Amino acid sequence: MSNPEKEYTQPIGLDVGTSRLVVARTKEKKYEYDSQLNAFLTLPYSKLAESLLQRENVFHEIQGSEIVVAGNDAEKFAEVFHTETRRPMANGVLNPREPHSLAVVRRLLTKLLGKAASEGQKVYFSVPAAGESLDGAIPYHTASIKQVLSDLGYQPTSIEEGLAVVFGELGGSNFSGIGISCGSGLCNVCLAILSVPVISFSVPKAGDFIDAQAALVTGDLSTRLRVQKEKAFRLNGFSEDRVQNALTVYYHEMVNNLVTTLLTQISSTQRLPKLDQSVPLVLSGGTVMPSGFLDHFATVLRSRDLPLKLSDVRISADPLNSTARGALMAALC
Repeated sequence: MSNPEKEYTQPIGLDVGTSRLVVARTKEKKYEYDSQLNAFLTLPYSKLAESLLQRENVFHEIQGSEIVVAGNDAEKFAEVFHTETRRPMANGVLNPREPHSLAVVRRLLTKLLGKAASEGQKVYFSVPAAGESLDGAIPYHTASIKQVLSDLGYQPTSIEEGLAVVFGELGGSNFSGIGISCGSGLCNVCLAILSVPVISFSVPKAGDFIDAQAALVTGDLSTRLRVQKEKAFRLNGFSEDRVQNALTVYYHEMVNNLVTTLLTQISSTQRLPKLDQSVPLVLSGGTVMPSGFLDHFATVLRSRDLPLKLSDVRISADPLNSTARGALMAALC
C-alpha cells in the first residue's frame, strides 16, 4: 500500500456489492475510487504455479492444496481457462454455499482498505435492504463485514444500499426522492424524505438473474455473457443475434418485476407522507448502464399508476461508484 493511502485518516465509503467492492475517498475536495471484482477461482497448488503467479504479481493466497486467485485477476484467469469465476457473495450477502466466501471478502477488503490509519477511523459500508429470499441472512452478513472492518481498526457503520444512493445522488432535492441501485445480486430501492428512509426494500431479479437465464437458453457461460453485456449490449429491441435477444428478454422481465414491486410497496405502505412537490428518481449500478435502459424503464414506469409524483427519472452520471460515494457522504455527515 502506498504512503498516501496509509496516511489517509478521513472517513471512507464502501460499497460491498455482489459483483464489485468499491471504496470511495475524498482528496483535495474530489472523490477518488478504487475497486476489485468480488470474485475468485481456485487452482491446484504447485510450486511452479505459485512462482508464476508471484512473478506476474497476481493477487492470490495459498489455502491448503489450492491457490485462490481473487479480485480483478480472477476474471483474467477465467477467460484463459474458459471457466466460471466463483462468487463469495450471492443475492447481496455472503454466499452460504461457498466455503471460501468470508476469507475471500476479508482478503479483498484488506487489499482495498489496508489497516486504519488511526484507531476508530470511520467507514460506512453498504448492506442490502430486506427482501424476498434473504430471510435472516442480512444480520449475519452485516455482522461479518463489521467484524472484518473492525479487525482492520475501523469504526464501521452499515447503511442500506438504496439510502446510500439517495445520499450520493439527491443532494439537490434535500435528499428526498427514490434511489435505486441495480447491481448484480439485487435491486435495492429506497424512498427517503429529507434523508429519512420511508420505504426500503430489495428485489432479487437483477444482473446475475439476467446473466444466468440468458446463459441457460444460449448455452454460454454466465461470465462471458456478463462481459458481453457490459461491453456491447444495447437494450433497443430484438435482432438476429440470439445472445442479444436473450439478454433483452430477461432485461424486460427484470424491469417489469422492479417496477411492479415498487408500485406494490408504495401503494401498500401505511405511513407514506403527503408530499406537496414531486420528487426525483435516480437509477445506479452496473445493470442500468446499457444504452436504452433508461428509456425502457421510463416507458414501463409511465404505463403504471404510481401513487407518487416524480419530477424526473434519470441515471446517475457515475452509476458504478454511486453507492460508495453515498456511503462516504453519509460518513462525512
